Amino acid sequence: GVLVDTNLHALVQQGVLRASHPLIEGQVQPASVDLRLGPKAYRIQAGFLPRAGEPVANYLANLSMYELDLTQPQIFEKGGVYLVPLMESLALPPHIQGGASPKSSTGRLDIFVRLLLDGVGTYDTVPAGYTGPLYLEISPLTFPIIARAGDRLSQLRLRQGDVAVSDAELHQLHAHVPIMRDLYQPLLEETPPNIEGGLWFSIDLHGDVQAPNPVIGYRAKHHTQPVDLARVGGYNLHQYWEPIRRNDCTPLILYPEEFYIFASREGVCIPPTYAAEMVAYDTRIGEIRVHYAGFFDPGFGYDPTGSAHGTTAVLEVRAHDVPCVLNDAQPIGRFLFERLLQPSTTLYGSGIASNYAGQGLKLAKQFRME
Repeated sequence: GVLVDTNLHALVQQGVLRASHPLIEGQVQPASVDLRLGPKAYRIQAGFLPRAGEPVANYLANLSMYELDLTQPQIFEKGGVYLVPLMESLALPPHIQGGASPKSSTGRLDIFVRLLLDGVGTYDTVPAGYTGPLYLEISPLTFPIIARAGDRLSQLRLRQGDVAVSDAELHQLHAHVPIMRDLYQPLLEETPPNIEGGLWFSIDLHGDVQAPNPVIGYRAKHHTQPVDLARVGGYNLHQYWEPIRRNDCTPLILYPEEFYIFASREGVCIPPTYAAEMVAYDTRIGEIRVHYAGFFDPGFGYDPTGSAHGTTAVLEVRAHDVPCVLNDAQPIGRFLFERLLQPSTTLYGSGIASNYAGQGLKLAKQFRME
């Protein structure tokens, strides 16, 4: 199963999960651990993957353009590629492997972030038994950003053995704890969820039924001021985003390489003994990326009273190559569920200051919502 907070703290004590600076409060999440930027960054010419057996640092001699001191705030330019050694490193035993994903705010700011490891030829992949440093490749695609040592842009999930949940198990789980509900249908009239290779969800282009012309999405503006990752609630959204209203999207056309924020039509529930990951890209729905930050913790959208399971999933959408039409309630992505190794002592939500608990259509935490 997926390792939870108790397991992760134990790995720290055992020297399996290592850090150049002690872990801080809130860094260990219910089923993942946040990774922190180290004190140096390198502006590099291009992204890369190391060859088998070759250290990441070997590439800096040819690719590094200049070095940044992250003990002071530094601007990462839009379109630039940066390599940052992280504070954390690993010495995994042979039975533990894992993967990485951007954090929610990272994805909502359209920062392309991928984990690199020595001698590993795929991004965001931590092979079983890996021992060595961790690096983050960072490329702001829409807004320039201000970052510093200790900022957390990515998260690591560790797994032991088979964690995958089958479609048959998802059907059984839904019968016990509803894992998805249509937010526009009465509970008694809901149709069964679409479960095929995971749990499918659709896009909401209708919005608040009580409002005459509600905001149903946002399109990012170009040529903005930088976004300081540390300034929570520090920015007026209208300086960075163009609201999209219901009446503006008949039909809604996504333009190639523009960045959009939308919400799912359904409320999603991750029960306490499971975690989930949203699949970022599925060519069956078109040349559209629907998510950057893929990890969903146990307890997301879970109501202990059992009366209101389900929280909206925010979608970070980018069309590639050709313009693309989206329709309300169109299937646009899917979740893959994973078993936990054991119950987590904490769940996603306001109790651990989760920034997006109970969210609707919500931008990154750096922006003030109306």
